[in-house]
Amino acid sequence: MDPKYQALFTPWKIGNVEIKNRIVMCPMGGTSLFGWMEHTGNHFDKEAAAFFLEKAKNNVGLIIPGIAPIKSTFMNQWLYQNKKMFAQLKDFMEEIHKTGAKLFIQITAGMGRSWAIPTPLVMIHNMPVVRDLIKPIINVPYQSASPSELPSRWSEKVTCRPMTVKEIEEIVEAFAKTALMCKEAGVDGVEVHAVHEGYLLDQFTLKYTNHRTDEYGGSFENRYRFATDIVKAIKERCGADYPVSLRYSVESKVKDFCVGALPGETYTEIGRDMEESEKAAKYLQDAGYDMLNADNGTYDSWYWAHPPMYMPQNCNLADVAHIKKFVDIPVVCAGRMEPDVGAKAVEDGLIDAVGVARQFLADQEWVTKLLEDRMEDIRPCICCHNACINMAHYKGVANAQSIYDASHIARCALDPRVMQSGKYSIKPAKKTKKIAVIGGGIGGMEAAILCAKRGHTVTLYEKSGVLGGVFIAAAAPSFKEKDKALIAWYNREIAKYPAIEVKLNTEVKDVSSLNADEIIVATGAKARKLPVKGAEQGIEAIDYLLGKRPVGDRVVVIGGGLTGCEIAYELSLAGKSPTIVEMQNDLIVSDKICLANTSYLRDYFTLHQTPVYLESRVTEIRKDGVTVQGKDGKTTEVPCDNVIVCAGYTPAPVTTKGVHVIGDASKVGSLRTVIWQAWDVAMKL
Repeated sequence: MDPKYQALFTPWKIGNVEIKNRIVMCPMGGTSLFGWMEHTGNHFDKEAAAFFLEKAKNNVGLIIPGIAPIKSTFMNQWLYQNKKMFAQLKDFMEEIHKTGAKLFIQITAGMGRSWAIPTPLVMIHNMPVVRDLIKPIINVPYQSASPSELPSRWSEKVTCRPMTVKEIEEIVEAFAKTALMCKEAGVDGVEVHAVHEGYLLDQFTLKYTNHRTDEYGGSFENRYRFATDIVKAIKERCGADYPVSLRYSVESKVKDFCVGALPGETYTEIGRDMEESEKAAKYLQDAGYDMLNADNGTYDSWYWAHPPMYMPQNCNLADVAHIKKFVDIPVVCAGRMEPDVGAKAVEDGLIDAVGVARQFLADQEWVTKLLEDRMEDIRPCICCHNACINMAHYKGVANAQSIYDASHIARCALDPRVMQSGKYSIKPAKKTKKIAVIGGGIGGMEAAILCAKRGHTVTLYEKSGVLGGVFIAAAAPSFKEKDKALIAWYNREIAKYPAIEVKLNTEVKDVSSLNADEIIVATGAKARKLPVKGAEQGIEAIDYLLGKRPVGDRVVVIGGGLTGCEIAYELSLAGKSPTIVEMQNDLIVSDKICLANTSYLRDYFTLHQTPVYLESRVTEIRKDGVTVQGKDGKTTEVPCDNVIVCAGYTPAPVTTKGVHVIGDASKVGSLRTVIWQAWDVAMKL
């Protein structure tokens, strides 16, 4: 191991519990040991248990599974009522402890206005008769109940009702009962979720979401009472020495409802500012909390707690390190933490441990690889949120996430085996074959590697001189350092398999000439052509990204989807002046892209006053500008130096007959669809 990481592998304590190293696997929704939405009611989740046991065997110090609602999302069952589940948990904890790892169970009071209400339930929420009929299955008003009457983060059509004092008291008692059952099952501690990320307990603490006039509102002490009542009740039931961690946001980073503050921005904080946080951290410690598991943000500024690739690495470290000065208990920092930076921060006493979440999805062995000085073998998380938490939202639509994805979060775009071991696995082929893979993009490389792992011999054909395909262009922007690292990782992986022969600068036009038992076509997609006057003067997105077509200072970007917005963002970072023209009523209208990612870009363009023409289209492109037509038929002349066209793509398979077509060559999608489809095909060959 490189000595610069040494500080991460020293022991530390949370209360009386010693943790063997300073790496904390932070909680991710969908990885609860007590199930998620894929089952009704609470249950011991064997898939999650296997997932965490594998992480424990790979040298993580402390594991904190995803949130366990104190009352289940479906069937309204209190967590402590399922005694069989806790008996199974006890057996599991014995296996965890054999590895030397420790585990805390995270329990949540709820989400309040941050509950990502699925679009179909919005209508039910506003139909009292139907809403009451389905309450035994899912109590929509309870799930979104908040400190006060508040607007939902997700739908302008939903108003969240105030929580009653009786409901608060029931939750406090349920925390105490559940924590005791965890203790009796051998769980090393519990984590209270959360004065963090704008969830229910956090909403109680914040002035802009708590307008109560009873003992749970008004003064600082009253606003923090719900959170302090919980830890006091747990300590009374479990004993003062039973560790209780708190998920904690140092600052809210919020300017208004649904409007966050970007890094470096000067703004007026309406949530928890640093002055209040200094006081709150000490107050929560004195109430009984034994650790702060910290970062920043709320769902109104979601990109702080779930940082996309646009956020700086280690984005929360400075704020978390500052708050550590005001407490005596351990403080963990999460948020795109890099091991070298985290190790130095631990060594310097700025924090006590490094919190990591999504990297454990992208590569479950990353801690082991770090210990073995195999950093280049770690598959990087690219912060895409395509599978781990792709809750999508745009104007007029609440949570656009599919029901399947809502019940299967905490999966991984880069590795479909994550929390899906029953569906995806690598098994030796019953009969070895010669496999031809046409196209050396991510899909082609993934398919080639899987086929080689199963025992096949593979010839990978790529018409250009490098592997990576269209993802090379996608990874070109300055903020895509992890995408670039992923391409490099794939190239190194391909080189590890003697069974894979790579033929670069080889275009396959006739598949019948190939000496292969099976053929996989992964030739990607081609850009759509705009049917407008002067379209030939536009620059295709890929040509711009690859540096083939330089642009001037004023650039019109046609298409406000993810590609267009990322290009406009990169242009702005470079000091240029982009304008976006989009036919939809919002930017990045997609059910596949997480609000944490999209809200950053929308907030950025608003802050930087980037001109955006929604529900509009370009009718003509000229050398000195474009004509933009709105939905009302009125036209606007927009002067510019260049036009970049991001009008989408259409599949471009070399053939579809007698072959297996994967990725964008089959249907244009995301990295997740490309990789998962490669698995779907390669597992069957």
